[in-house]
Amino acid sequence: MKTWFHSWRAAIRIARRDAWRAKGRSALVLAMIALPILGVSAFDLTFRSAELSPAEKLDRTIGAADARFRDADMAGVPILQDPAGEMSAPARKEDDERWPSGPTDVTKTFPAGSTVLTDRVGSAKLTTSHGLLMTEVRELKASDPVARGIMPLLEGRYPEKNDEVMATSHFLETSGLSIGSTLSARNFERPYRIVGSYELPDSLKADQVNALPGAFLAPYGKAAEKAGLSAPDSSVSYLVRKPGGFTWNTVQEINTKGVLVASRAVLLSPPADADVPLYQKDGWGNYEAGPTDRAAELAAAATVVGLAMLEICLLAGPAFAVGARRSRRQLGLVGANGGARSHIRAIVLSGGLVIGVAAAVVGTVLAVVLTLALQPLLERAMGQRFGSFDVRPLEILAIALLAVLTGLLAAIVPAVTASRQSVLSSLTGRRGVRRSNRVLPVIGLVALLLGGSVALFGSLVTEQVAVVAAGSALAELGVVAMTPALVGLFGRSGRWLPLSPRLALRDAVRNRGRTAPAVAAVLAAVAGTVAVSTYMASREAENRASYEPQLPHGAVAAFVREEGGRDVPAVREAVQRYLPVELRADVDRVSVGRPGCSPWGDAAGCGRFEVVVPPANECPLYAALPGGGDPTERFTPDQRRKMVTDDWRCKESSHGGIYVDGGLLVGDAKVLQVLGVDDPGAVKALADGKVVTFDRTQIDKNGTVGLKQITDTAAADKAMEEGRPVPGKVSSVPAYLVPGDEKSYGVRALITPAAAKAAGLSTVPLGMYAATDRLADSEQRQKLDGEIAKLGSNVELHVEEGFVNEYGIVLLSLAIFAGLVTIGAAGIATGLAQADAEADLKTLAAVGAPPRVRRTLSGFQCGVVAAMGVVLGSAAGLLPAVGLRLTEERDRLRYHEMSVAEGWTGTDTAPPDVPIVVPWETLAVLLVAVPLGAALLAALVTRSRGALARRAAT
Repeated sequence: MKTWFHSWRAAIRIARRDAWRAKGRSALVLAMIALPILGVSAFDLTFRSAELSPAEKLDRTIGAADARFRDADMAGVPILQDPAGEMSAPARKEDDERWPSGPTDVTKTFPAGSTVLTDRVGSAKLTTSHGLLMTEVRELKASDPVARGIMPLLEGRYPEKNDEVMATSHFLETSGLSIGSTLSARNFERPYRIVGSYELPDSLKADQVNALPGAFLAPYGKAAEKAGLSAPDSSVSYLVRKPGGFTWNTVQEINTKGVLVASRAVLLSPPADADVPLYQKDGWGNYEAGPTDRAAELAAAATVVGLAMLEICLLAGPAFAVGARRSRRQLGLVGANGGARSHIRAIVLSGGLVIGVAAAVVGTVLAVVLTLALQPLLERAMGQRFGSFDVRPLEILAIALLAVLTGLLAAIVPAVTASRQSVLSSLTGRRGVRRSNRVLPVIGLVALLLGGSVALFGSLVTEQVAVVAAGSALAELGVVAMTPALVGLFGRSGRWLPLSPRLALRDAVRNRGRTAPAVAAVLAAVAGTVAVSTYMASREAENRASYEPQLPHGAVAAFVREEGGRDVPAVREAVQRYLPVELRADVDRVSVGRPGCSPWGDAAGCGRFEVVVPPANECPLYAALPGGGDPTERFTPDQRRKMVTDDWRCKESSHGGIYVDGGLLVGDAKVLQVLGVDDPGAVKALADGKVVTFDRTQIDKNGTVGLKQITDTAAADKAMEEGRPVPGKVSSVPAYLVPGDEKSYGVRALITPAAAKAAGLSTVPLGMYAATDRLADSEQRQKLDGEIAKLGSNVELHVEEGFVNEYGIVLLSLAIFAGLVTIGAAGIATGLAQADAEADLKTLAAVGAPPRVRRTLSGFQCGVVAAMGVVLGSAAGLLPAVGLRLTEERDRLRYHEMSVAEGWTGTDTAPPDVPIVVPWETLAVLLVAVPLGAALLAALVTRSRGALARRAAT
């Protein structure tokens, strides 16, 4: 034991001294190991600090209260809920019963002697320095001790009067306002003075204003209704505090009155799943991540960490090899003085241990310092405050041990190689004859074949992505193991090369101990890049083929569906001003009820409309049945397939595009021009007061289209559930069917304002379509977006630019990353080669070789390593990408065959097309530009002349 301890102690001291002497090489290896440790440690610290404990979550959601009560909106019937108070279902409900709906009086469920705070949330368009901003308005007495922690005050004070508010810091930053400023709301001129700023710890980017209960939302709603608009919706909950809190049994008792409860006591000590009645119902359960999901996550993380460690070992290994070679005389002296091979291995391994420990310390310390220093920026980027700076010692220690393990693994091969050298060759400096390992390439070939078979099996048989990924990883490791043999095969091409590249290739082949790891490192990086690039290029080709334009190329659509189209004129004028509009077509929508009603709202005094489809034109697959039920169950798969294929009522039409309420627009013939519909008959029909329709199913036997106005939305919903006709007033308008399968971009029918008025339909402005003479540039879009933002309205703006490649910047980034890794690995190998071949370079200079030979030799040494790694990596990277695409193809083909078998797709429908596209541009950069760039860079940084010295006798 004593001998073992002292030998390792001496080895570590020697390694520490050598590392200090070779500062450049040591710093390079330390940086390669420390940077990943820094990143992983910083991520762990950030993740753990941002991960809130149950107590911290409660402080931010319910403050100092014991529970939050809210209406389940189930008409007060008994309910079942989950422990968090987020999910609920009726306690008793048969499958054929309607889901209960309706409010209940939550205030009647408060226990006697409890303290209650009302928390009401709504929204309003508030005035700012730039215009209007849609903002969340929260009425909560934030100064009350019960609300402590929900809205921490940053500056100023809490509101004390009904005309005072405080705002989040993000709202003040966005609006240009400050403490002391006044604000008001659209349609509500009452001024409110800002007296303080606060933040929401879980939502730092929220635009919110806080007022006292009843000070804003109620009077604002009355003002909106007075202006003919619907009062904005709001939600209310109650913060309740009572001695003893609320146990799970108490929560369940309150559930019997139709009220949801988020209890502090329950969340801090949740019941077992077996004690939660909601989880026992069919279709409900605790869907948090289970052991299987966690095991899959751990397996994925282990795979990523393992591949990263492999990459670092492949990059750092040659550095330890050259260190051992430079110290071969010292190692030979150790052997000459009685040192065993184990002592030599210990000295080289200690180099990896010293560098690994140093990298672990540096990476961990920098991670802690940087995370603390960047905490405000990290919180701002994530949009939430850290709970506390959470350092998990065991996790940080495990990450640090990865650095030590990486250093040791990188030094294993150089240590074994150094220990096998004879004492005489080490003392004389002779390299000796080193035969390559014949077992490793065989193992690599077996792993390659086995991995390829597994990936092929996964893609063609099991359709499991995990199997494809595992097989591809095994195959890539096999190629890495075969790298020394493959490098030898590359050496056979040297006979046809000029002097400098021939010398570079010969040197690389003869010194595979330093060449193979560098080539393998390049191979691994390039293989990953090529795999992801191939997959993304294939997805891009698939997306391009399936892309469906929303409008004709260059056309613009801008819709405003709120407040009865109040901001539509301003939006139309802004689009006309900032975009190169050639033709503008203004459009309106049909409105039922008050002008301020939204198209889909069910507020008092509001309704909706629909285009009536005659019963004879309804597809039998979708026609409602009396009493409800699934109409498709009446037909066999063959019947369904025949209907989808042959029945014109069931065929899909080409109306995809911008969403239009009910498919009906109110406009003139300019709409047809913008949409590219060239049909003189349609123009004449509009002039004659007819409805122009693109959908054959809308026209009845009399050649008219029925437009139904529904004023009683509750009765309409009930009728739809029961399979009865929806009650409403129907207006029949003569119709014109556009012949052929004309592309209408979401518009199913078009009627002029005069015809709509004659049919008894009320209309409100909706927006516009516009044709442009050229595509708008970025500056024009930015100006338009800024102008629209000042309105504070929800403007649906779409400019049809055609298919836009979303993966271009990603592919470029991957190519740059692979290029940097390639140049780095090749540069390391080149530096080691120069240090190793200094004697040969001196001999060349002595026999009269021109100075440029030294520079060109260095460049070709770097280029050779880069080229070999890129070629092998490009070939290895195609396997996983092709395997994943084949898996997707099998999955989609199976779904297509099932759809055909069930009758949901016609037999004449083509099977899905899942293309496999090779990214030739990325491969060209990797195969040509990167090796060439690496060679040129190495040649530029190499001195043409070296110091002449007498060559040592051998």
